[in-house]
Amino acid sequence: MKRQHLFIGGKSVEAKEYKPLYSPYSGEQIAEVAAADQEEIEKALQAAEGAREEMAGMPAFERAAILENLVFLLKENEEKCAEIIALESSKPISTAKGEVARTIMTYKLAAEEARRIHGETIPMDAVPGGEDRIAYTVRKPIGIVAAITPFNFPMNLVAHKVGPAIAAGNTIVLKPASQTPLSAYFVGELLEKAGLPGGALNIISGCGSTVGSQLVKDDRVKKITFTGSPKVGIGIRSKAGLKKVTLELGSNSALIVDKNVDIDPIIERAVGGAFSNAGQVCISLQRMYVHEDLYEGFIEKFAEKTKALKLGDPLKADTDISALISPGDVDRSLDWIEEAKEHGAEVLCGGEREGNILHPTVLINVKAESKVSCQEAFAPVAVINKISSVAEAIELVNDSRYGLQAGIYTNDIHSAMEAADRLEVGGVIINDIPTYRVDHMPYGGVKESGIGREGVKYAIEEMTELKLVVIKK
Repeated sequence: MKRQHLFIGGKSVEAKEYKPLYSPYSGEQIAEVAAADQEEIEKALQAAEGAREEMAGMPAFERAAILENLVFLLKENEEKCAEIIALESSKPISTAKGEVARTIMTYKLAAEEARRIHGETIPMDAVPGGEDRIAYTVRKPIGIVAAITPFNFPMNLVAHKVGPAIAAGNTIVLKPASQTPLSAYFVGELLEKAGLPGGALNIISGCGSTVGSQLVKDDRVKKITFTGSPKVGIGIRSKAGLKKVTLELGSNSALIVDKNVDIDPIIERAVGGAFSNAGQVCISLQRMYVHEDLYEGFIEKFAEKTKALKLGDPLKADTDISALISPGDVDRSLDWIEEAKEHGAEVLCGGEREGNILHPTVLINVKAESKVSCQEAFAPVAVINKISSVAEAIELVNDSRYGLQAGIYTNDIHSAMEAADRLEVGGVIINDIPTYRVDHMPYGGVKESGIGREGVKYAIEEMTELKLVVIKK
């Protein structure tokens, strides 16, 4: 059985305490993982502070080369990476392989962006008093970045924080999710082999209230990047003071299906968007609003496709859906389904458990105030309701505390542009599902879905400070 130590100063460091890590699918213990205390967190911060000047002074081409070396090592270890993800998170192995491919691309993009960090010249003589002056801006590393990552994409969401931080010349203290630390530690080992200076990346697992709180409050930390629940994110922002903060929080992403579209190609995309990784995706397709002309055919075909999904062992190649991250999440999801039924909803399929697997569940006639609609399910639960117009659907989508991404299928350019203009979300995806994401696009939300943007270039902007230089001739 693996005993996972801390990673501080470029080395594996034994901790005072270790906690068992169990497979969400089988319940078997798969590792013992270090649980950092305050003293060990302090050592990680000291290591990051000690490496700060070296990273800030490192030329862009060297930072890019380290990230390129990591890309090469990840490609060499693709199978191992996918197995680690599947084992610790119960993500089906086929989906885990897709995450590894995205992780490789994210670090490749970070290597490229490391060479493109630049400022601009300012025309000072545009105003009186600016004559005979030259001005330009540069972007400087911010310093220590504290990164707190979730369980659902344990390798790629680490990449979205670690890659841009290295590209910008920062040092990092990373706190991975308690259920999925092994993939983060493995990447740390690979980065050490790739030539990253000791202390530039430090990985400390442990209790979120202990590790996260100390990182958020420490004055040496200049930037916090967090992906997780709105409750925790709001708490982080309230304690962060003047630190820069990026928060990627919750969602109950919605899709509008307008009249006069061909639903057949939509069904497979929508089922994938709703149930990939058992719905444990920030932009998982949770709510669907389908035009009344297409509604009956849509729900019939959607339920039929959902019933064909294969449940089981995440390490089997043909598994579509495996266990939720914890038994408590299954219990909560079943409670929410029962509440929706009490409010008049009908279950087309699913609504039952098999161990820690929740059968993919499709609900219709769901009231907007039901938890499966108005809160973030983060489970394989999809709601399909009938609408009479795109305008009605937009109002329903916007009636939410969240606003990460939304999608619309339509053949009407006016409806498409109305949705693009009026939907209160960070990203509008036209003629595709809201679960669509590639790793260089700006990604983030409004309302309780968070603040700031990820996507490598945009994360680098959040992880640098803009400095102005003015020269009098």
